[in-house]
Amino acid sequence: MSGYFYYHSIGQYPGKEADLSAAMTDFARFWSAEDNTQWGALLTGRAEYLRLWSQLIDAPEGSVTATENVTVGVASLFGALPATRLKDRTVLIGADCFPSLHFLLAGLAPRLGFTLKTVPLRPGETWVRDEDLLEAWGPDVAVGMLTWISSTSSHRCDLERLSAHGRSVGSLVGIDFTQGAGLLPFSVKDTAADFAVSTSLKWLCGPPGAGCLYVKPDLIAQCLPDLRGWFSQPDPFNWDIERFSYAPDARRFDHGTPSALSALAAVPALRWHAAQDREAMVAHNRTLSDALIAAFDRLGLPLASPREANRRGGSVMIDLPEKHDPKAVVEALRQHGLIGDNRGQTLRFSPGVITKREGVDKLEEALRQFLE
Repeated sequence: MSGYFYYHSIGQYPGKEADLSAAMTDFARFWSAEDNTQWGALLTGRAEYLRLWSQLIDAPEGSVTATENVTVGVASLFGALPATRLKDRTVLIGADCFPSLHFLLAGLAPRLGFTLKTVPLRPGETWVRDEDLLEAWGPDVAVGMLTWISSTSSHRCDLERLSAHGRSVGSLVGIDFTQGAGLLPFSVKDTAADFAVSTSLKWLCGPPGAGCLYVKPDLIAQCLPDLRGWFSQPDPFNWDIERFSYAPDARRFDHGTPSALSALAAVPALRWHAAQDREAMVAHNRTLSDALIAAFDRLGLPLASPREANRRGGSVMIDLPEKHDPKAVVEALRQHGLIGDNRGQTLRFSPGVITKREGVDKLEEALRQFLE
C-alpha cells in the first residue's frame, strides 16, 4: 500500500484489520454471553475511548464526550446554549468549512434567531484568508466556528491568532479540528477553544460514527442540552420520571442509550496512535508532501494547497485542468494501486504512515501518462 494517499478520508496503519477484527470479535463474545455483564463491559470500553481522546487533545477530565460525527456534536452544543447567547446575534464561519456544518447552521439560524455570516473565498483562491475572517469578526459575533484545516485545500488557519481575536470581542470559539486530528499537535488548552469537534477517521485511522465533542468546563455549566435522556444525568439509573437533573460534566451532552459500538471499534486505532512517535509521523508526512509538491511542479499541475508547510495540513491538493475528467483520473490511479480522490476538479492526496516514497514516484509517472 505504498501508494495510499487517502488519509484525508480513511486512515490505515499496519495491523489495522487484525486489531479491528479482534475488537469486534470481543464485542460479539461479551454481548452474546448468557449473563448480565454486557453493560459493564460496553461502558468500560467507551470510558477508555473518552480517556484516549482526552489524552490526545490535552482536555481536562469530564470535558469530552462521544458523538456520532462533527455535525451532531455541533448541533448538540448549539441546542444547549442559553437562548440569549445566540438570539439576534451572528455566527461566523468560512466558506471553506466542511459543507455539512454549513448546512446545519443555515438550518438552525432561523430557529435559534441568529444570522449566519459566511466569509467568502476571494476570486480564484481555494481557501478563506485569516485576515478576511478577522475583518468580518466583530462584537456582534456570538460564535466563531473555525475550520482548523480545510478539507478542500489543506489550508491551516492560525488558530491562536483567530481564537485570541474571538475572545477579545466576547465570542465563543468553536473548532472543527478533524483534518488535523492525529497528525498535527492540537491542544484545547493552547487554543483556549470553548468547544471543539472531530471524528476518529482520517489520521487517527478509526471507523465512522466515532467522534468526540469537547466543551470547556465553564461553558458546560451554562449549557442545557435540549436533546437529553437518561444518560444526561449524574446517575443514568435514576428511574424517577419527575426527578431529572443534568450531569455536572460533558455527560450532560449524552442523551439516550449510547451507541458505543463505533467507540469500541475505534479504541484499537486510538491505542495504536497513542503509542506512536508523533514527531516522526509528522516528519514522514512532510517529507512525502514535499516530494508530492515537487512532482506536481514538474507536471505543471497548480497547487490548490499552500506551498508552505506551516500553513498546510497533511494533504496536498492540485487543480486538474478542465479538459480532464477528475473521476476518470481517480479511477485510473486506483487501477495502479494509487489511492486518492477528488472534489470537483481538485485532486486530493494525503500521505500517511503506510505511504512510501516509491508511491510518490509511481503517482507522478501515472499522472504523466494520463495527462499526455
